[in-house]
Amino acid sequence: MTLDMDAAVDPLEIYDILRDIKDPEFPSSLGELNVITDDSVAVDEKTGHILITFTPTVPHCHLANIIGLCIRAKLNSHLSLHHKVDVKVALGSHADEDAVNKQLNDKERVAAAMQNPYIVEQIEECINSTEL
Repeated sequence: MTLDMDAAVDPLEIYDILRDIKDPEFPSSLGELNVITDDSVAVDEKTGHILITFTPTVPHCHLANIIGLCIRAKLNSHLSLHHKVDVKVALGSHADEDAVNKQLNDKERVAAAMQNPYIVEQIEECINSTEL
């Protein structure tokens, strides 16, 4: 599914894009595990800002950064460049919340992560496992 950029971005459409991402650790999707819910997406059409808030399955989830990068990568393939996307862990849901949020929303850190073949392989596996 690709979003029509001439129309308003519907949070439920974004949720539909994200919910089938495979969790990097469990054989379930982010939607099935309630890591992403329909309430996880906030859209401000005036500013073009989209906020995705996810809740890791445990407070010490060591793959929270990978989950966030999967969300960002999947959205990047469906949205135009005029949207600003922030991906964050839900308030109080992760022991290293500030560090995870900083990593996921810093352009240079995201770009560096996306140059790492191991990380890219993990992301592709999580995203593409649902599109087969």
